[in-house]
Amino acid sequence: MASYRLKYADPRGEVRQQVLEAPSEAELRERLTNQGYLVYSIRPAAGLGISSARRKGKVDVEKFLIFNQQFVTLFRAGLPILKALDLLADRLTDKKLKPYISGIRDDVRKGALLSEAFERQGVFPTIYITSVMAGEKSGALGDVLERFVSYQKLALAIRKKLIVSMIYPAILFTLVIMLVIFLITFVVPRFATLYQNGSTQLPLPTRVLMAVGAAASEYIGGAAVVVLGLVIGGRFFLRTTRGRRWMDRLKLNTPIVNEIWIKYQVAQLSRLMSTLLAGGIPLVQGLATASVASDSPLIREALQNVEKMVREGKPLSSALSSTGIFPPLSIDMVEVGESTGALPQMLNSVAEFYEDDVSTRLQATLSMVEPAIMIFMGMFVAFVLVSLYLPIFSLAESFN
Repeated sequence: MASYRLKYADPRGEVRQQVLEAPSEAELRERLTNQGYLVYSIRPAAGLGISSARRKGKVDVEKFLIFNQQFVTLFRAGLPILKALDLLADRLTDKKLKPYISGIRDDVRKGALLSEAFERQGVFPTIYITSVMAGEKSGALGDVLERFVSYQKLALAIRKKLIVSMIYPAILFTLVIMLVIFLITFVVPRFATLYQNGSTQLPLPTRVLMAVGAAASEYIGGAAVVVLGLVIGGRFFLRTTRGRRWMDRLKLNTPIVNEIWIKYQVAQLSRLMSTLLAGGIPLVQGLATASVASDSPLIREALQNVEKMVREGKPLSSALSSTGIFPPLSIDMVEVGESTGALPQMLNSVAEFYEDDVSTRLQATLSMVEPAIMIFMGMFVAFVLVSLYLPIFSLAESFN
């Protein structure tokens, strides 16, 4: 008998992982399904685990979205899943996505479920795999995939909008830093050479600027190495769970940023949960999927606590309120959705409300940041010019 590594949910909704022996994968799946378990994945125990598979990287979200749009179209047209995968695998031009789709096609041809075939690749979003699994069990795979496509389109649109909003301030800030470095390391030392042979006492602003310029010219190489080391070290640190948790805490405790960040997280979570619940995923399993899919350790830990409380019988709104992270308005809206039996629709409304709010607040914040950068640049350039030309003015007065 072969050994298989399992991931499944018991009738109470608790996700479990263990290794069992069985004559075949199909027999083990059938046995667990008959016992009332929701099987997420079954793989040979000697095979690659999820963590190893994920080292392959992630697929391009936009290319994967296009694939799903094509797949839904073919599936809705009446083509069998295997035939649709055959057509798409042969026609995909994306070199990174094509091997994964070919692997999925081969697994499905061997008798694996579509959700399991996607899960084996180890690079596709957890929400997608769970949604496909729910669609397979409910017989509404086309509807589930269409909901995922809609969710992914909205998520991409919001992300692009935020990135575009940040481009101009980022460019402006970079140009200001470059201007400051140029003035301090190139212009100021030239004037320092001009003034050092003079016998007159230089004004205080000029002496301060000369000292800064001399120090910058002397230590610019070492400072660049230190800054580069800090950037590289910071990138590695922020890739760790501890680093991401520290960054989440920093965002949560930074004025202005904290409100935008938490509302963005709530919007993403609400959109995700709405998609899962509308696709037929039970609430507890939806929370488990959302916690795994979250990139924020702080939100992930909060969702794990919420999942535990909901499994114990607490309402979702009360569980969310106990974390102390989610805004009161979102909790009130979830409570209304629970009481009216329209939780997926209400979560969708929460997502729309906070997405609009985040966009508005971000635009307002950036509209204040841009003038602040321009004012700083103007004041600094004015200080440099005045400090450099003060000795010339003093010398001209002495000749009068």
